[in-house]
Amino acid sequence: MIIAEEVSTALQDGRAVVALESTIISHGLPTESSARVAREIEAAVRDSGAVPATIAIVAGQVRIGLDDDALDQIATDGNVVKSSIRDLGSVIASGSLGATTVASTAYLAHRAGIRVFATGGLGGVHRGASQSFDESADLPALAHIPVALVCAGVKSILDVHATLERLETLSVGLVGYRSEKFPGFYIQDSGYAVPWVAQSAAEIADTLAARDALGLEQALVVANPIPDGKEMPRELHEATLAAALEALQDNKITGKDVTPFLLGFFHEHTHGVSLQANIDLVLNNAGLAAQIAVSLAASPLR
Repeated sequence: MIIAEEVSTALQDGRAVVALESTIISHGLPTESSARVAREIEAAVRDSGAVPATIAIVAGQVRIGLDDDALDQIATDGNVVKSSIRDLGSVIASGSLGATTVASTAYLAHRAGIRVFATGGLGGVHRGASQSFDESADLPALAHIPVALVCAGVKSILDVHATLERLETLSVGLVGYRSEKFPGFYIQDSGYAVPWVAQSAAEIADTLAARDALGLEQALVVANPIPDGKEMPRELHEATLAAALEALQDNKITGKDVTPFLLGFFHEHTHGVSLQANIDLVLNNAGLAAQIAVSLAASPLR
């Protein structure tokens, strides 16, 4: 594991650090814009007072914090491997280039001593999982990795109700940021509620500190809705979702290829509306995660 000097120094000094995943760079955004957006996400973390630590595997080495060359490589190399926890050993041993998912980023961030992690949307239970058994590795991973994960809920392409049930079963903490509604990625309200609401980053930091003091090993998921005025129009969202799910079935897409396919379908068929929403919500999450990390660093009791 190679920790970038800036990240290492910040951790040693007890300053705020936010982990960022790299699959959003390699698989979640169009190649032509992914490196630029990745730098904007890092800038959003810095603007709120924390140090960004984008995580990936480069030449078979875990990197906690990427330089410009590594970030560009993750964004543009067509051979980058989408790497969840189960893939880490093989990607490292083969000397491959790997982009980390929510699950593997959370794991590696925790190993590096980083307590706060920002992403776009949490993975979850897929529609039809009662037959396919298709469930993201994010969920069981968060059952034993005590990080605070800031996200815009789960992608609306998933089974939101089943995902929330699994989070409860796994005892993964869930708190909404200034909203009682559980967000659906592109939209502010998935139709489901959250059990707890926090009105400030400091309140979330206090919640995380209380959980740490109890020795709880599960993650704390912070559901942060896409900002007002930035969500997709509901009619466009519903029509695109229906068409995307039909295309998924027609093309017989399964497993870890499902999410990239559906996100790509949304980006193509909404003529950039979903892409801009994706960028807006990730930047929003990065800023909130940085505020939480700053609050954690500000008090020795946390």
